[in-house]
Amino acid sequence: MDRNAIILVCVGAYMLLCMVIGLWALRSTKSTHDFFMAGRNLGVIVTGVAMFSSTMSGFGFVGGPGLIYRMGMSSFWMIITAPIGFCLAYYLLAKRVRLLGELYQCISLPDVAAARYGSTGVRFLVAVAILAGVIPYLATQIKAMALVLQEIFAANGIWGHESLLVCVLVSSAVLVFYCVTGGIIASVYTDLFQGIVMVVVAALVFVAALGKVDGGLAEMSRVIAADNAEAASPWGTIGMVGCLSWFLIFSVGLSGQPHLVTKLMMSRRVADARSSLPITLIGFSMTALLWISIGLAMRTLVLSGHHDDLARADDAAFTFLNHYAHPVLAGLAFAGLFAAVMSTADGFLNIGAAAIVHDIPKAVTGRSLHRELVWARVATVLLAIFAAGCAMVSPDLVGILGAYGWGVFSAALAPAIAIGLNWKRATPTAAAASIIVSLLINGVAFGLQLTDRRIPYGVSPGTVALLASLLTFLGISLVSREPRIRRDVAAVMDI
Repeated sequence: MDRNAIILVCVGAYMLLCMVIGLWALRSTKSTHDFFMAGRNLGVIVTGVAMFSSTMSGFGFVGGPGLIYRMGMSSFWMIITAPIGFCLAYYLLAKRVRLLGELYQCISLPDVAAARYGSTGVRFLVAVAILAGVIPYLATQIKAMALVLQEIFAANGIWGHESLLVCVLVSSAVLVFYCVTGGIIASVYTDLFQGIVMVVVAALVFVAALGKVDGGLAEMSRVIAADNAEAASPWGTIGMVGCLSWFLIFSVGLSGQPHLVTKLMMSRRVADARSSLPITLIGFSMTALLWISIGLAMRTLVLSGHHDDLARADDAAFTFLNHYAHPVLAGLAFAGLFAAVMSTADGFLNIGAAAIVHDIPKAVTGRSLHRELVWARVATVLLAIFAAGCAMVSPDLVGILGAYGWGVFSAALAPAIAIGLNWKRATPTAAAASIIVSLLINGVAFGLQLTDRRIPYGVSPGTVALLASLLTFLGISLVSREPRIRRDVAAVMDI
């Protein structure tokens, strides 16, 4: 069997397994509580692995090496900062969202916000913010899957490889199948499998990358520094201010990522968070090895004349695996790539469907939809179709959409949720205002990015929105009268 066929078999086997998991989870999905919350019955290992595998998405496995290739050490700040963000999220939110979820039978993050603030307006705005971030982020994941699948189909001469639309349809169909059949149960158990695949693949690729450059990491650093001293410096080519803006958005902002926070609501016991956190930290650190090693290795190979310059920085991962990795490792790595993308995309589909069929109707009418489980499955399909359409708009647009999605989540939800669940002085008005301000600023920033305008010094637009949201949230809360909080909510906040 030749190299391309091995890669195709590995990816095909992975997709088939995802569909099998979806059919298995179908038996356990009897209600919207099962579909969105997995019956609040996840163990320590499943929760810990699902947290990091949902974070290390296609951005980490495709975009990460590309950032290293293009900017040098700049994106190390994302890798260093994310574990700090995990620690903050677990410390600030794990116990509180789990307890509030059980007290008020919450099946979504807007449910938790409504329980904390006693406000349907806040519930509605949190749901809107989730949808505003889910669509672009989901489009990014679908596009990443389709581009890799197109390369694999082309290498094997499979019909349809000329059309990106065909590849979008194939990859989306697998994703939608197991999400619709098994809901969040299928999602978290595929996350478990995906996380294990990602860790193993990242470790093997790290060893392979070091073996392709005589002298290992030291030689890589020397070659890159000789070409561009800035790229090998601690700040990389983006500079100190840009890196520090990433530090803020990836540390504080991680607590606002709804697909992660909702997983903390699903654990079997409140005390499980203490054991899940080390698993999350170790898993993320291991998978980050692929991000680092491929980016450095490909840049070194190009600079030393062993490989032609890449047409696109995001081709770094595919090029290295296709030319320098053993065929079996390449096949596993491409399966790991799909694992990284799908483990994030399925979470977005779930929280997006919850916002459409549960949160917005409840905020507007005061009650849930009739036959909510059926409508949840319909909404999952429609959401995937819409996101796939966005993914087809243009190759450049999706990268902008991905950054926009992270910024929307961070700025809109980190103050209202992460701070709001730990500070009794926070008011519903402050929460609503901070979400509105963040959405407006991110919307303006998105428009500017479409015209190729950038904030000076490499500052992330999401960071500007997050700072404005924080100031709005804190300022309005401090000048307002201290709100009355229900006794059970106050008791949860005191823990």
